[in-house]
Amino acid sequence: MEGSSPVTLLTLTELTWREVRAAGAEGIALLPIGSQEQHAGHLPMGTDTLLAEAVIDRAAAHLTRHGPAPRLVRLPALPFGHSPHHLFAAAVSLSAATLGAVLDDVLDSLATSGYQRIMVVNGHGGNDEIMRLAVKRFALRAEVTVAACSYWTVTDRDGAGDADDTGDGERPDVTPGHAGWFETSLMLAAHPGLVRTPVPSRAPVEPPPLFDRPPYPGLTVERHGEWQRVGGSTDDACGADAAAGHRLLDARARGLASAIRAFDAATHPGRAAAHPSQGEE
Repeated sequence: MEGSSPVTLLTLTELTWREVRAAGAEGIALLPIGSQEQHAGHLPMGTDTLLAEAVIDRAAAHLTRHGPAPRLVRLPALPFGHSPHHLFAAAVSLSAATLGAVLDDVLDSLATSGYQRIMVVNGHGGNDEIMRLAVKRFALRAEVTVAACSYWTVTDRDGAGDADDTGDGERPDVTPGHAGWFETSLMLAAHPGLVRTPVPSRAPVEPPPLFDRPPYPGLTVERHGEWQRVGGSTDDACGADAAAGHRLLDARARGLASAIRAFDAATHPGRAAAHPSQGEE
C-alpha cells in the first residue's frame, strides 16, 4: 500500500510494552493458533501449530521481498485447540467454550493495548468455526477490525503451474486432510527432522469415514468412533515428499501475504482518515 513503511516482522515477546503500543498504532497483530493432538504414527502432536507458524513466517518473508507492506507483530502461537475427536489416542484439548473465551480474552487484550487491526491464522480444522465466531462476536463490541483464516484456504498459485492441471502439485481431494499427504508433505518441507520416516502406507478404509466423505454435498456428518476406526488419518501419506511440500507451503505463504496486503489496504488508518467527513454536512 502506498505510504506504508517497509514490512517489519516484530515478535511480541521480544518487545517492550512501549514498543508494543507504538507498533499497534498502524500495525497488524498476527495470532497463530494450532493444536496438540495425534497425527497418526509419523507426525508430531504440534503439527498444526508448527505449520501455521511456518506459513506466517514465509508470508512475512515474501512481503519483505516484494516492496512496501504493513508492520506485522507476531504473537506466540496459541498451541492448544479444540481436539476432543483425537482424545482416543492423545491430545491436549480445549472445549469450544474455553477456546472461544481464550480467543476473546486475547483479542480484548490486544485491543486494549492499542491494536485496531488483528489477523488470526489457524492451523487446525477443529478450531475453524470457533475462531470465526469469536472474531465476529468481538468486532460487534470492540472498535477493531479483525480477520481470520485457516492457512490452507488462502493460496496463490502464480508461478506454480496451471491451476487446471496437476502441474501445480495440488490435490484438493486430500487437502487439508489430517496426517495425510498434504500435512506430511508440508512437514517434510518445513520440519523434516520431525517426520518419522519411512512413512508407512495406509490401505483405503471401507466404508470411508463420513466426516471426510459425507454422503451428500453440504452435509456435515459425524459418526461415533470414526477417527479411531480409520487410525487417526484421513488418507495415505506414504506418497508425500518435500518437493511437493515446498510448492504447497509457498502457495499458502503467497496467498497469506496477498491476504495481509488486501487487509491492510482495506483497513489502514490512513485510508479511514482520508474520508473523515463522508456523509456529513
